[in-house]
Amino acid sequence: MFVAAFEPSANSGVGVAFTDRLGGVSSGSYGPLNLGRAHEDDSSDLATNFALVRRALGVSHIATISQVHSADVVVIDEQTFPRDRPGGELGGSVRDGQDLPVADAMVTRLPGVALCIRIADCVPVLLADPAARVVGAAHAGRVGLAAGVLDATVEAMRELGARRITAWVGPHVCGRCYEVPRAMADEVAALVPETRSTTRHGTPALDLGAGCEAQLGRAGIPVTRVGGCTMEDPTLHSHRRDGVGSGRLGAFVWLAGGA
Repeated sequence: MFVAAFEPSANSGVGVAFTDRLGGVSSGSYGPLNLGRAHEDDSSDLATNFALVRRALGVSHIATISQVHSADVVVIDEQTFPRDRPGGELGGSVRDGQDLPVADAMVTRLPGVALCIRIADCVPVLLADPAARVVGAAHAGRVGLAAGVLDATVEAMRELGARRITAWVGPHVCGRCYEVPRAMADEVAALVPETRSTTRHGTPALDLGAGCEAQLGRAGIPVTRVGGCTMEDPTLHSHRRDGVGSGRLGAFVWLAGGA
């Protein structure tokens, strides 16, 4: 179920976890533990998968967002994400569900609520200041990274009182596999130079993980990299490898308490 998980008791009161595609109930090409593609996968299977993850993490609620490759950040509190919200993690994808906030990053001070970023090649970035009791999660794809989603997330955390932030970069497509047209590589590298890469065949590529680490480093944030390449590892979801039938991994960060 997990590529890696750090218990709050061993991580200064902050839980961190990244799922793989195993241990759930979804069928077909999505892989058993699919946490996304809510309009295509069976909603009851998705709800079961989220319930399995909640129990495994020991949290009371999981907060999700509608990710659109932006630099927008939402503060998760009792007003923006009430714990009894209709539709839960699936939001408006289920009957009578409340639409999810549209953003690509979240920050919160609520204990017992895991922030969940869903990916299938993009970079999930989790952040925390255990002393200030503030956590954040960002979906850093090519567009969002170039637009500044990580800087926006860090700023939102600091507005909530964070000062000494650490980060975890989870599984994503690596710079050897993420082939792109040369013009696109040049465009992104002009904004984030560390993303420039080449594939094994010598063609232009992007290393989004290196770009994330560089941006966080410039903000004075130490980074731990977790997991491998989504495209290379068959136990991970990958849109580039599996196409439209791919499921979604989950990256979770939460503050202990409130479960």
